[in-house]
Amino acid sequence: MKAFAGGLCAICALISASWATPERLDPRQAMQRSEAAIGKAIGNYGLVDSTGAALPLSSYRGKPLIVSLVYTSCSSICPPTTQHLIAAIGQAAKLIGSDRFAVLTIGFDARNDTPAQLAHFASVQGVKFVNWRLASADSATMGALLRDLGFSYVAVAGGFDHVTQTTIIDRDGIIRRHVYGDEFPIQMFIEPLKDVVYGTSTAFSPAGLIDRIKFICTIFDPGSGRYRIDYGLAFGSVIAALSLVVMGGLILREWKRARDAGTA
Repeated sequence: MKAFAGGLCAICALISASWATPERLDPRQAMQRSEAAIGKAIGNYGLVDSTGAALPLSSYRGKPLIVSLVYTSCSSICPPTTQHLIAAIGQAAKLIGSDRFAVLTIGFDARNDTPAQLAHFASVQGVKFVNWRLASADSATMGALLRDLGFSYVAVAGGFDHVTQTTIIDRDGIIRRHVYGDEFPIQMFIEPLKDVVYGTSTAFSPAGLIDRIKFICTIFDPGSGRYRIDYGLAFGSVIAALSLVVMGGLILREWKRARDAGTA
């Protein structure tokens, strides 16, 4: 009787598990993990590219690198994200020069993103940029690399729920910026890329200043999965700066009064 009851409990547990809500990615926690990786270096991991050739990440040292994360069996988000990135890379190549940076699409599904699948994905998506390669790695290597990149994903029915993340890495292998979403504003991609290519912030010009203000005030909302402009950030900074100026003026005035009273 006890054995029967135990078996019944096990069956009930299996039924409950099958009816349970599948695990989903918490967008805010994923964003926090992603942003925490900025400023950190990625390790020198050994990947395998779409031709089957070894691709050590150290081979990219000395040149800024753009990393896109996909899984090749994806039929919803990864293809349009790649198409949007192709357009962004085209604009960046015209503005900066096609030889000033490299692009690496990483298939994070270590089991299924084989060289053949990566090559097929590149062909279907029309990836033709000369400095753009596709690669993957074994599960252990991929897990370590994704941790470095602050990338989050969970397996769901039919694929993966994951952060749509494009990463800009400088010539020393340091993560400088993540750009999110499958239709990110091109400006949010071009500005930080220019910074890592030239090693400086964008030179001053009226148009450049406006672009920089928009860049600073544009934030990603993980709830909606879209960027939005929040000029409150700029207004808050201006108000804070004015407050400091006023406070400094008051302190200076009181100091002068005290000095004059002491010499009277």
